[in-house]
Amino acid sequence: MNDTLSKLHTPDSPDTPHSPDALSADGIDRRNFLSCMAWAGTGLLWTMAGGVPTSRLFAAAPGSSAQAGNGSSSFSFVQISDSHIGFNKAANQDVAGTLKLAIDKINALPATPDFLLHTGDITQSARASEFDTAQQILTSCRVKDIHYVPGEHDTASDDGALYLQRFGKDTQGTGWYSFTHKGVHFIGLNNSLQIDALGGLGAEQLRWLRQDLASLSASTPIVIFAHIPLWMVYPEWGWGTKDGAEALSYLKRFGSVTVLNGHIHQVVQKVEGHVSFHTAASTAFPQPAPGKAPSAGPMVVPPGRLKSVLGVREVRYVARRGPLAIIDSSLESKS
Repeated sequence: MNDTLSKLHTPDSPDTPHSPDALSADGIDRRNFLSCMAWAGTGLLWTMAGGVPTSRLFAAAPGSSAQAGNGSSSFSFVQISDSHIGFNKAANQDVAGTLKLAIDKINALPATPDFLLHTGDITQSARASEFDTAQQILTSCRVKDIHYVPGEHDTASDDGALYLQRFGKDTQGTGWYSFTHKGVHFIGLNNSLQIDALGGLGAEQLRWLRQDLASLSASTPIVIFAHIPLWMVYPEWGWGTKDGAEALSYLKRFGSVTVLNGHIHQVVQKVEGHVSFHTAASTAFPQPAPGKAPSAGPMVVPPGRLKSVLGVREVRYVARRGPLAIIDSSLESKS
């Protein structure tokens, strides 16, 4: 693994990587991308043990998830993002249906993951009825331990009051918290409330983050999850967090850091030293690749293509299996 861009897929040309010249024209720093910005959702299984992650496709042979994680500290978890329950425009008029497909894909895994992370924009308008629908669908998931962070759509109408009532009762501030699972420390952040184009964490949350990390050994594997990317994916569209660099500076002493985000409805992966960054596909609708449209927003795809651009990620961590390998598949792929 290195910091070189290997390929970039876009909606207009799903199978053809852009040339380096095209990437430069877009203003994207190709040295900082790890693997791909994929015109496909994810069906990725990550397993974690002893601080070293590995992965496989959802479509891998049955039983492989259990076989790879055979140590007492091994485990897997699922990430979904951007369900946008309540959205009903041309890009997807059945977001509840595609969320159900995502849950079906999770339920079809040969081994049940330990928990699920939802990285925000559960709803479109933060209405009670939308939260009701989302909760009803999520109860059908055989993974019962679910952890959430809010997106801007979950907080825009009431500063997140209903979100906190439904999904953030045991969190601090506007919805941040942490927990440790089998030696891996997970930190959920809210960078969606202070948006003036870019996301923001704010001084209070940054102070809490620094304090939360202070007692941890540098050998502790860290997983940070938030809605908006903590790094600058494409600031022209607000795809980044204005004080994300400050938060990431607190993580320099840790040997293994993974950052999971949603918001941009496509897979972007990058590595900087000991930190790997991964944004997730949506379960609702795609958005354009950076700079490939006048602005960000829901994108209509040809009939029959929608499931190919939506996805689910399962994370699998196994000791001594080499560096993180990222492989992407979509909701239309067979589990």
